[in-house]
Amino acid sequence: MTQRKREEGGLGQRDIEALVRAEHTDPFAVLGPHPDGAGGQFVRAYLPNALNVKVLARSDNRVLAELEQGPVPGLFITHLADQQAYLLQINWAGGEQVSEDPYSFGPLLGDMDLYLFAEGNHRDLSGAMGAQPVSVEGVDGVRFSVWAPNARRVSVVGDFNNWDGRRHPMRLRHPSGVWELFVPRLQAGEAYKYEVLGREGILPLKADPLARATELPPSTASKVTGPLNHDWQDQGWMQVRGERQANNAPLSIYELHAGSWQCELDDNGEVARFYNWRELAERLVPYIQQLGFTHIELMPIMEHPFGGSWGYQPLSMFAPTARYGMAEDFAAFIDACHQARIGVILDWVPAHFPTDSHGLVRFDGTALYEYDNPLEGFHQDWDTLIYNLGRTEVHGFMLASALHWLKHFHIDGLRVDAVASMLYRDYSRKAGEWVPNRHGGRENLEAIDFLRHLNDVVALEAPGALVIAEESTAWPGVSQPTQQGGLGFAYKWNMGWMHDTLHYIQNDPIHRTYHHNEMSFGLIYAYSEHFILPISHDEVVHGKHSLIDKMPGDRWQKFANLRAYLTFMWTHPGKKLLFMGCEFGQWREWNHDSELDWYLLKYPEHLGVQRLVADLNRLYRDERALHEQDCQPQGFQWLIGDDAHNSVYAWLRWSTSGEPLLVVANFTPVPREGYRIGVPFGERWVEVLNSDAEGYAGSNFGNLGEVPSQALPSHGQPLSVGLNLPPLGVLILRPQ
Repeated sequence: MTQRKREEGGLGQRDIEALVRAEHTDPFAVLGPHPDGAGGQFVRAYLPNALNVKVLARSDNRVLAELEQGPVPGLFITHLADQQAYLLQINWAGGEQVSEDPYSFGPLLGDMDLYLFAEGNHRDLSGAMGAQPVSVEGVDGVRFSVWAPNARRVSVVGDFNNWDGRRHPMRLRHPSGVWELFVPRLQAGEAYKYEVLGREGILPLKADPLARATELPPSTASKVTGPLNHDWQDQGWMQVRGERQANNAPLSIYELHAGSWQCELDDNGEVARFYNWRELAERLVPYIQQLGFTHIELMPIMEHPFGGSWGYQPLSMFAPTARYGMAEDFAAFIDACHQARIGVILDWVPAHFPTDSHGLVRFDGTALYEYDNPLEGFHQDWDTLIYNLGRTEVHGFMLASALHWLKHFHIDGLRVDAVASMLYRDYSRKAGEWVPNRHGGRENLEAIDFLRHLNDVVALEAPGALVIAEESTAWPGVSQPTQQGGLGFAYKWNMGWMHDTLHYIQNDPIHRTYHHNEMSFGLIYAYSEHFILPISHDEVVHGKHSLIDKMPGDRWQKFANLRAYLTFMWTHPGKKLLFMGCEFGQWREWNHDSELDWYLLKYPEHLGVQRLVADLNRLYRDERALHEQDCQPQGFQWLIGDDAHNSVYAWLRWSTSGEPLLVVANFTPVPREGYRIGVPFGERWVEVLNSDAEGYAGSNFGNLGEVPSQALPSHGQPLSVGLNLPPLGVLILRPQ
């Protein structure tokens, strides 16, 4: 070795120039300890702006040598006669730092982790990759790893290295395309990003796709966090949730946006701050218990840069948003719900992601997570990018995200957003604006495979958990088992029922005779899938009016219509979902920047709607006829479906043991006395709920609590009852 080469620690000029330009593709080949072939070793460190560097023995902190400044500023080199573990003592302008050398540690991620990741089937990706506080060779620190197969160089940057990409370039693990580095003595709480050198140059700093914590928006860095530290107390719930979430169980879901359900207000009534998860649990859990909902559904809580997206444009698919606290706070919230026997469903978005430069877009300078062709990879409606689920690593990334919430946070179900946009390559596209599949069709075969795989894996890994599809087309078999050719979801949102019935109820009663079939049409296909009837946030925003404000007529009629509609919904086959604010008739459209109008509960009409919802939930849970056969045609029997002239409907709901409930709806403001309806048996029929009752701020027109049956056959039944039908009201009766 020449004298100059020895002074440079065996480095060639090309290596030195690549280090200085931060373009070296293999920093471990030149930095850290390297044998000299004679029993000793060179130690090299590239530390731009360091004043001087010493090598200390790791065993006792003895000074072994002082590194000499190399041929370029910041490159420090020394030669040790013996090979041994060492520390670097670095003097900066701001003080002294003592640490192990990141480049003295060997490869970190196991071959099985890398194999499963490349195969797209790593079930605990959030526990393997990203930023993991670990101990290596007895040294505590953080192991960083990130997938960027087409990058020329990746560095982890943060306050710990002044966000200087020259300081911590990472090791590429061939052929997985994963870069990794162990940074000694780093701790949880550190903010970091990745600096990626792509083919065309350095990209904007990237947040970690596998981050489990983030800075509070609008800041965009990822944060190091340890494993979830929460002592779960929900064993009782977890043991029985499979039964509580079965097709024959009552499922009544309260959909909410965590930030705008209730907030802390200032003296002017403006939002001062969001409640954190623990504070929200103290307020929300008793409210849900009071109203009798079995579940809550949270609009997406995965970290998202823009609050106005309501969470539907998330970028951190493994991190709960910092807006409401830490991961432990979120776990405590879920635990509190479970201990109160309330299930928790999360909205989850595998269909698309936003184009923010710090996110997944062209992550390593190429279309990595998205399709490269904008005809496949760009959503015109939402200005977002579409996951390329045909790529095994992306498939596995999204699968691991779903399991992360279900397993680590004990989530009871995922509602998969925008499934229709995933299933069809021509979704919301004109001719010539989409690319057919390999068979020339419009189906997205990769997304279909992913959804089936997702549902199969969830059934195996998180028994009893639900996966629910928000799917707005007539795609067959959404909730049929994958073994039978279906997609394997537990439930599907019934968007057709929602559109038809809302269209009907918004019509002036005088015109409803011409739209009679809109309320009954859903029964034609009610058992083709396992359905949830959704009145969601989408129906009370963007000029669509709130639910109460959709109703025609004067103030009294609006409230009567709302009560009748909700009672119709709760007695119709299918599980229930209602968006927050609808349960007490909020007039204003939902606004994510303010809390609900709780002051309205001072008024009897609003309080009446709230009481009705609580009573409907109680009845729905207690009366097996209203939930046991939600997904079976035997659970429903029409008595009157054709009285369009009077806008009256009547039907029976049946339990599996043959116990019926009679439901009669009058959707005109005209009281009807002695309206005859056939019944199968029973000497008397008791009124168990009247949506027009005085307690709900109604007119209290009804049947004085019960009505006798008569031996007058009607509607194919041997007996009949003559009922007083309240105006814009629904009656529920039980035989006695």
